[in-house]
Amino acid sequence: MGRSKEFDPDAALQSALELFWRRGYEATSMADLVDRLGIGRASIYATFGSKHELYLRALDRYNENRDPGLLRELSQPGPALPAVRAVLRRFAAEAGADDRRREGCFVVNTAAELAAHDPAAARRVEASWSHIETLLHSSLVRARAQGELPPDRDPRTLARMLLVLMQGLRVVGKASDDSGRVRDAAEQALKLLD
Repeated sequence: MGRSKEFDPDAALQSALELFWRRGYEATSMADLVDRLGIGRASIYATFGSKHELYLRALDRYNENRDPGLLRELSQPGPALPAVRAVLRRFAAEAGADDRRREGCFVVNTAAELAAHDPAAARRVEASWSHIETLLHSSLVRARAQGELPPDRDPRTLARMLLVLMQGLRVVGKASDDSGRVRDAAEQALKLLD
């Protein structure tokens, strides 16, 4: 009979996610993971595989639980543009909030640290961004069909611009003490929807 695990793998994965999110992949050592998770190195390897595999599983967990309100916000019946505006303003507010600023977004952090040389991480970043872009695009298509968005505005191009801006807000918000910078950028971008 095999020996049962003496720890909760789900709780350990959540702890690893929080550590990687705060410190990044390279700055997190296996010793850090052993200390944070409170389990031995052999148990980490047996349960999650390598440090890289654990990181990817943590990123998958983050993506699975990412912003559950985004779909709900952007798919409400009625006018679509107010929801798009609210989402962009929320991203700007979160990017500039002191309690979230230093952590940033785990996906954006991964993009900056790993995506250029780690295909598995890059695929996960791209999947996350494609999801957000698709939600924005759908809302903007609906806004144009409802007459909220001028007919000469391309929903796909606007969705891509908003996605890039939203991710940029997260980068700038993480590094800057000036929350007005991200708020002003968001408000300027929203004028493109008029």
